Amino acid sequence: MTVTLAEIRETPLSVDEVLASVSSPRAGGTCLFVGTVRDHDAPAAPAPSEAAADEGGAARGDRAVTHLDYSAHPQAADTARALAERIAADGRVVRIAVVHRVGHLEVGDIAVVVGVSAEHRGEAFEVCRQLIDEFKATIPIWKHQQFADGADEWVGLP
Repeated sequence: MTVTLAEIRETPLSVDEVLASVSSPRAGGTCLFVGTVRDHDAPAAPAPSEAAADEGGAARGDRAVTHLDYSAHPQAADTARALAERIAADGRVVRIAVVHRVGHLEVGDIAVVVGVSAEHRGEAFEVCRQLIDEFKATIPIWKHQQFADGADEWVGLP
C-alpha cells in the first residue's frame, strides 16, 4: 500500500496529478474528491425548520463569500502523511493521496484533492470518504473567509 502524495502547497492543485499518482494496474476502482471554494457559506447545522431553501437551492442565512485565505501549521504536511499512512496500513487500498492548498484562493479554486485506488470500488469510496473526513477534522489548516459585506471569519481554529 502506497501513499503517493501527502502535501500542503501554495500553488494551484491538479486533479490530473492526483489521479495519475493513485493509478495502478492492481486497482479496479479509483475515487477522487475535489473540494473547491464556493461562493457562499451557510450557517453551521441549522435546525430543520431553518433550513428551508430558496429556488436556487441555497439555504436561508447563507453569506456571500468573495475569497478564502488558508493557513497551515508548519507540521501539517507531516501530520497529513501520517494520517494517509495510517489509513493505508489497513490494506484496503492500492494507492492513496491527499493535497491541500494554502494561501489566497478565489471562488472556484481547488482547495483540496483526495485520491484513492483500490482493488474494488467499495473500498475506494469508503477510504476516500474516511480520508477527507479525518483530514478536515485533524489536520491543522485554518480557513479565513472573506464575505461580500466586508465581514470575515476564521474557521478551524483550535
